Amino acid sequence: MGAPALIILTFGALVISVILTRRFCDPNSSAYILDHPNERSLHDRPVPRGGGMAILIAIGTSGSILTALNVNQDLAGIGMSILLVAGVSFIDDRYSISPIFRLVVHVAAAAVVLYSGFILTTVEFPGFAWNWPIVAGAVILVLFVTWMINLYNFMDGMDGLAGGMSVVGFGFFAIMGWMTGHEIFLSVSLITAAASAGFLAYNFPPARIFMGDVGSSTLGLLAATLLLWGSRDGVFPFWIGILVFSPFIMDATVTLSRRLLRNEKVWQAHKTHFYQLLVRSGWGHRRTLLLEYAIMIGCGLSALWGRYAAAEVQVSILTGWILFYLVFFYWVSGRATSDEKAGI
Repeated sequence: MGAPALIILTFGALVISVILTRRFCDPNSSAYILDHPNERSLHDRPVPRGGGMAILIAIGTSGSILTALNVNQDLAGIGMSILLVAGVSFIDDRYSISPIFRLVVHVAAAAVVLYSGFILTTVEFPGFAWNWPIVAGAVILVLFVTWMINLYNFMDGMDGLAGGMSVVGFGFFAIMGWMTGHEIFLSVSLITAAASAGFLAYNFPPARIFMGDVGSSTLGLLAATLLLWGSRDGVFPFWIGILVFSPFIMDATVTLSRRLLRNEKVWQAHKTHFYQLLVRSGWGHRRTLLLEYAIMIGCGLSALWGRYAAAEVQVSILTGWILFYLVFFYWVSGRATSDEKAGI
C-alpha cells in the first residue's frame, strides 16, 4: 500500500471521527446517552458519552478498507477482539451489567488476540531477554491484555486524558512503524491516532462529550495488541512499548496496588488515581492535563531515543523514568494529603 492510500485512510478516520463526535453531542442523536457524575467523576454536570462510538466507527471504516487492501490474519484477529470488547462495552454503557461477565468477555478477547498470533516467547528489556514457556507466556499475556483493557477505562476520568494518551501513544507507535518499514503496523497506529484526535477536538476541557466504555476499553485493547505486535515483529522491544504507554500503566497499576494494600474494594468507583488527586489538590483540569501531555510526549521521545541506543543508555532511560514516577507520585500524594489536612 502506497503513501497516498495511507494518507486517505488516516484523513478519512479523522474526518469520520470529527463528524460523528459532533453529531453524538447533539441531544437528538440516537447515541446521546448522558454520563451522570458519580464517586469516580471529576465533572459536576451530565455529559454525553457516545464519543467512543465515533472513534470505533472511524477505526472500523478505515480498518476495513485497510484489510480489504491487505488481506492479513493480524488485522482479522484485531477486528474479532474489538467486536467482543466493544460489544460488551456498548451494552454496559446502556445497561449496567455484571463486572464478572464483562471481565470474562475481556479475557476471551485477550485469548483471541493471542490465538491470532500476537504471542511472545521472549520479552526484551535493556540488557537482557526473558524467555518463558509458551503456556506460561500465554497466561501472562492474557492477564496483560485484560489489564490494559481495564486500566485504560480506569484512566478515562478526566477531560482530554484518554484521548490525548491515544493520540500521543499510537502516534509514537506509528513513527516507529515508519522507521522500521512496517506498513501495516504504521497504518493501524496512524488510523487509531487520527480517530482519537477527531474525538479529542470535542473532549478537550471543558469536554462536550466523553468516550465511554466503548472507546476506552477498545483503545486499551488496541494499545495492548499493538504493543505485542510491535514486539513480535521487531518494531520495538517490549519495554519500549511499555514506556510509551507508561503514564497510564504506572498510574493505574500503582493506584490498584495501593488500594489492594488498604483492603479496599478495587472494583468500586473512586477518585484516588494520581491525576485525580492532582486535579483535586487545586491544579485544575487544564493544568493537570498539560502536565500529563508533557509526560506522555517525554515518554514517547525517550522511547524513540532508547529504541536505537546502546544497552547502558537504555538502562539509564528506564531507571530514570522509574525514579521520575516514584518522585512524581510521592509529590502528588503529598499535595493531596496537605490539602486534606488544610480542609481544601
